[in-house]
Amino acid sequence: MHETDVIVIGGGTGGYSTALRAAALGLEVVLAERDLVGGTCLHRGCIPSKAMLHAAELVDGIAEARERWGVKASLDSVDWAALTATRDDIVSRNHRGVEGHLSHAGVRVVRGSATLTGPRTVRVETGAEAGTAWRARRGIVLATGSRPRTLPGLQPDGARVVTSDDALFAPGLPGSVLVLGGGAIGVEYASLHRSMGAEVTLVEAADRLLPLEDAEVSRHLTRGLKKRGIGVQTSARLEEATPHEDGVRATLRTARGEVREVRADRLLVAVGRVPVTDGLGLAAAGLATDDRGFVAPADWSRLETAVPGVHVVGDLLPPPSLGLAHASFAEGLVVAEALAGLTPRPVDYTAVPRVTYSSPQTAAVGLSEAEARERGHDVLVNSMPLTAVAKGMVHGRGGVVKVVAERDGGRVLGVHLVGPHVSEMIAESQLVVGWDAEAADVAQHVHAHPTLSEAVGEVMLSLAGRGLHQQ
Repeated sequence: MHETDVIVIGGGTGGYSTALRAAALGLEVVLAERDLVGGTCLHRGCIPSKAMLHAAELVDGIAEARERWGVKASLDSVDWAALTATRDDIVSRNHRGVEGHLSHAGVRVVRGSATLTGPRTVRVETGAEAGTAWRARRGIVLATGSRPRTLPGLQPDGARVVTSDDALFAPGLPGSVLVLGGGAIGVEYASLHRSMGAEVTLVEAADRLLPLEDAEVSRHLTRGLKKRGIGVQTSARLEEATPHEDGVRATLRTARGEVREVRADRLLVAVGRVPVTDGLGLAAAGLATDDRGFVAPADWSRLETAVPGVHVVGDLLPPPSLGLAHASFAEGLVVAEALAGLTPRPVDYTAVPRVTYSSPQTAAVGLSEAEARERGHDVLVNSMPLTAVAKGMVHGRGGVVKVVAERDGGRVLGVHLVGPHVSEMIAESQLVVGWDAEAADVAQHVHAHPTLSEAVGEVMLSLAGRGLHQQ
């Protein structure tokens, strides 16, 4: 049996960040991955989808240039092969970068499926008949990620019925798409396909899009999507869907109880993700999943399970973990430092930013207005349209800044943004919420003019009683 300090099972964002940090702290690390390091985020999710959304933004920019700015531009066509080649090159270069970082750090990457055989032992099937047995002196990290949730009776085929994992790689550009699920993934894919010219219907079972975000964010997002011609159906459910030669016929039940038939070239299922634990051998290590399939930690400060030395990161974790790649990076740092004998600061999930990269974009950190009130805070809320600042007028795409703070000069509890490029604006607010800053603390700092971020500064000035354009 081979020995090492740490065994990481899964090479996605949570797994490889754990491995890199543990190696940097002087631990000997083995990373077992049965597919490609980088995981879903790099190969099927975050990176390729954001590459495609950037291309979509360029397509939208041509129309804006012509219709708003008098630039006599036109779009002849989208070369799908060239577009996807650029996307794949970006993914490939990132993949080589991750492999290079792991190699440089001295992490041993073992290709194969890993199965727990005890609380400190793992067998990795690498193609050899007997596999390879490993023992971890310090501990084992579970980082096997998640896969798309599917619906009963609806079998994805990669062409007419697709999940978020294979939507980017389905053949060609469809003329029409029915998107099931109004969370971040569904909204992003609806936005992407609309930019590329498809007729899009977006269906969400809850009473609003992005149901976990602030209600005002949902309202502004829905307004922006509808303005772009996306059909939004909330409080609606799929009754049945039938693939046929030309696409999919679906029956929806609306909020009013009406039955509506929708025909589309493609049905995209984006109704969430489920943890991947099949074949992991949890029972052999004395572990079990909860009723939702998650592996819950007994100690959230170290993300350690009830079995000492077995830690969990990424999509295997239940809430309050967020199932976001950047949260996984933070979790990996915590676990690696705990295994190295340090006392890391636990992840503050409230201060982790949440972004939807659609058009318009949304970005938020901290508590929504409803959450703040539910937790007993006496809150003061201030909102400001992005078009109230000059740069917002330049962009001309609407949007809003909303800040939730404790009354009488207390802490900023949440910041919520909708509009163009707000994904690049949320870092400031992350620090504000994470450092328990008050609006007056932010108001003393000058925001560059003209920028979209001025709207954040102006809202903070108003909350501090020093507003210029809000009295």
